[in-house]
Amino acid sequence: MDTALTRSQLVHWRTAVFAIFFATGLGFATWASRVPTAKANLGIDDFQLGLLLFASGAASIIGLSLANVLLARWGARRGLFLGIAIFAVGILLTGLGAQTFESYALTGTGLAIMGLGMGSTDVMMNVEGAAIERATDRTIMPLFHALFSLGTVAGAAIGVAMTWWGVGIGWHLWIVGAVVVIGGIVAVAFVPVREAVEDPVADEAAPSRRDKFAAAVAVWRDPRTYAIGAIMLGMAFAEGGANDWLPLAVVDGHDGTVAQGAIALTVFSIAMTTVRALGGPLVDRFGRVWTLRILAVAAGIGLIVFILAPSLPVALVGVALWGVGASLGFPLGMSAAADDPTKAAASVSAAATIGYIAFLCGPPILGWISHHIGLLNTLWILVGLIALSGFASGAAKPIAGSTVGAGRAQSEA
Repeated sequence: MDTALTRSQLVHWRTAVFAIFFATGLGFATWASRVPTAKANLGIDDFQLGLLLFASGAASIIGLSLANVLLARWGARRGLFLGIAIFAVGILLTGLGAQTFESYALTGTGLAIMGLGMGSTDVMMNVEGAAIERATDRTIMPLFHALFSLGTVAGAAIGVAMTWWGVGIGWHLWIVGAVVVIGGIVAVAFVPVREAVEDPVADEAAPSRRDKFAAAVAVWRDPRTYAIGAIMLGMAFAEGGANDWLPLAVVDGHDGTVAQGAIALTVFSIAMTTVRALGGPLVDRFGRVWTLRILAVAAGIGLIVFILAPSLPVALVGVALWGVGASLGFPLGMSAAADDPTKAAASVSAAATIGYIAFLCGPPILGWISHHIGLLNTLWILVGLIALSGFASGAAKPIAGSTVGAGRAQSEA
């Protein structure tokens, strides 16, 4: 444990990062829950809606790339505050565009700003999560991501309530935006100044900004970055494919009802969130590498069972295994990327970019392929990508000098 911080400070730091993960999930799901309302208010078709969603996704990729610049320039506390503020401003502008002015351009601008803030905040909060793991020598990144998932559940539930009560999308987004920014102000106050807390070369001359930016570029020449990216890419496809195509696969592939499709997605989400909430001790017991390999096998078997299932109950068993297996690839990939605190931000940014490109590009690619070979047949592509993730799992072995899991590092293959 890092002696520079008291136990109370560590608890406050961890709680603050929990709150930030929850708030970003809440804000993201708030918009997602009101997409049909926004579409109706703006009078747009599916193609125009797709462009709005693409603007948000593309801006989030830019935000991922900018995060390590923000950290190098301002540090974690001010960088996180700026990212959260940008995210909240995007939510507010989206509400203005979708209700007050019913402006397609303003809504698109708001979504782009929202994506920019979310992407940069995503990297920084994961860097902080990895720093907390090092300070406590415990695997808790899955739990941070479980809080994000709980935030999305809360955001979706509030969205249903707001729609039921007839609350306009503008008021809904403004309230949530205010909650996000106020909560962010409170949370970042408990984030320590990282350079003072955990600087592996504290007694040496601090690196210049030029050196930090050079390090940010250098990670793209590190083979380990791409191997970790492969872990995250495979599991990002597994998770994103379920979120976007699972209900339709139940309806079109297994002759289920729309309600049964929604039930299948609920089973997947519960399974994934449960393992994220409880998975830390599992990782501490077996290590990152074997955990990822076991879960890749579970995800692959679950997806195969779902594709070949002779009945819907059997398909739901496959869905549950699919959710369990897809649960930890992304958070453990983030932990692995941040093993070296001297280049954690740059490495997390690079690995997350690979994963987020899968989230952004995966659904339309799968949709296009499914038009030619059918949706269930298309899901075999996910089986292959899950296998790729499993084969790449060795890259998650803690690197020399990492304090997280140091006692297990020698036993990981």
